[in-house]
Amino acid sequence: MRHDASKYIIVIPARLASTRLPRKMLRDVAGVPMIVRVWRQAVAADIGRVVVACDGAEIADVISDAGGEAVITQADLPSGSDRVGAALAQIDPEKNVPYIINLQGDLPHVPPSLLVSLATALAGAESDFDVMTAVAPLDDTEKDMPQVVKVAIAWGQDGTAGTAGTALYFSRAPIPHGGTIGGGTMWHHIGIYGWRRGALEHFVALPPSPLEVAEKLEQLRALEAGMRVGVVAVDKAIAGVDTEADLQIVAQSIT
Repeated sequence: MRHDASKYIIVIPARLASTRLPRKMLRDVAGVPMIVRVWRQAVAADIGRVVVACDGAEIADVISDAGGEAVITQADLPSGSDRVGAALAQIDPEKNVPYIINLQGDLPHVPPSLLVSLATALAGAESDFDVMTAVAPLDDTEKDMPQVVKVAIAWGQDGTAGTAGTALYFSRAPIPHGGTIGGGTMWHHIGIYGWRRGALEHFVALPPSPLEVAEKLEQLRALEAGMRVGVVAVDKAIAGVDTEADLQIVAQSIT
């Protein structure tokens, strides 16, 4: 399916002040800054304009040197989606673009095809979700890892993973029972979001919610506000970078 590039913007929120891996957006991944690798994957999806929303000139200059577009946003925004919203106010003040993909800047292996799938699901005529995201089957070794976010999903009346399901809850802790909806599979959340423009504007106008603060998961703000979060399933989770060990594994897989 060919997408109308005028209807989509991929925004990559990126900040230097990472707690677990300082300055990770600029860390070297097989000879290239991580944020540049993520930007290249987004460009390869070929669904629309790609912009990096950063918290200062260092990241902006790196993206500019690579041939990309970056905007500088307020440094202390509470979440990546808030940074995406702030960037949109600068790059599309007329609100011409109805669909926004929020791509995390620490996913250098993100397949362009996943971004295309989210864009397709988001714009589908049958979709009444405010935001779409992606999930993959959870490996048993990941259940107790707080950096791996789990999600309970309703997949419809037959209880199997189909075109799109409805997210019921997200947690860093193992989710009992509800996490097995969908043929006995537990699900690993992949932190990429496809937003409808109006839903994103509503989201960023809200303060961080109690569950969001407790779990440190921005998507819980949307659920607490009564927004519908849809999910699409992919076969395998994407390796993110949260620690020095993660960085080494990702770099070795590229080389």
